[in-house]
Amino acid sequence: MTRNSDTPSAWDERTQLTTFLDYTRDTVRAKCEGVSEENARKALLPGSPLMTLSGLVNHLRWVEYWWFTMVFLGEEGENLPWIDDDDPDREMRIALDFPIEQLLAEYAEQSARYRELVAAHDLDTKAKRPIRGGLQVDLRWILLHLTEETARHNGHLDILRELLDGVTGD
Repeated sequence: MTRNSDTPSAWDERTQLTTFLDYTRDTVRAKCEGVSEENARKALLPGSPLMTLSGLVNHLRWVEYWWFTMVFLGEEGENLPWIDDDDPDREMRIALDFPIEQLLAEYAEQSARYRELVAAHDLDTKAKRPIRGGLQVDLRWILLHLTEETARHNGHLDILRELLDGVTGD
C-alpha cells in the first residue's frame, strides 16, 4: 500500500486537518497490511485482552461513525455494537468474527463517505448533538479529536504488530 503523506497539498486549515486525519487512517491500514487472519485476532497484552488489530480497526470505524453520524449529524444510528451496558467493549469483541480485510474495507468505505461529509460543511458548523456537559462541538473539533484518537490507536497497532511478527515502520 502506498501511504499518503502528512504534508498537505495546500496550506488552508481544512486541507491541513483532513490531510492529517487521512494520514492517520492510512497508517491504520499500513499497520495491518500483510497480517495473517490468526495474527489479526491475537491479543498479546495481558492487561488488555480485547486489544487486537481487528478490534482496533473495528473500534476506529465505530468511533468515526459515532462522531460524524451520531454527534455531528444528530442521527440516531442503529445496531451500534458498543451500546451495550453488559458488554461495553463489544465492538472490540465482535471484530474477531470478521476477516481483517473486510474490516479494513468497511473502514475505508466509511472514511470516503465522511470525506464527502466534511467537504460539504463549514468547519465552524456545530454538531447537532451535544457531548458531555452539553458542549456543542464544531466540525473542526471533531476532525482534531478523530486525528488524536486514530493516532493514539496507531501506537497500539504499532506495538501489537511488532510483537506479532516483528513488522515495524512509521
